Amino acid sequence: MSSPARPQIDIAARCACGAIGLAVSGQVVSMLLCSCLDCQRATGSGHSSVALVPTSALTVTGTPKSVSRKADSGAAFTRHFCGECGMPLYGQSSRAPDLRMLAVGFFAGQTNWFAPRQLIFARSQQAWDLVGDHIARHQRYRESPP
Repeated sequence: MSSPARPQIDIAARCACGAIGLAVSGQVVSMLLCSCLDCQRATGSGHSSVALVPTSALTVTGTPKSVSRKADSGAAFTRHFCGECGMPLYGQSSRAPDLRMLAVGFFAGQTNWFAPRQLIFARSQQAWDLVGDHIARHQRYRESPP
């Protein structure tokens, strides 16, 4: 049995139009919330909810579109999304090429395993975005490895 901090998951879902499917089978590396301004823009909310998984644990069906940009860290950050309905799928950073950052909301109705323990980019957290006090806050990236 896996630790609650790093659950073992086996889930699958499709985007709103059905063009893209994601399936994840494996252990979650980390779970977090991110309040960077890019995540706020991407979600239309105060933060994104992210689960990091090994690339090998993720199966993608269909052909996502992507857009890359230089992140605050200087790394290349690529967001993948459905080119038909625009639904966010996952992100990847050149800093961690073997990990995928899943948009947890993509798996709506199958997220009882998700328990974030940290908020990154707390420096840009909105006062109206109420995040539980039990979650550790980091002003930028987490100061130590996940």
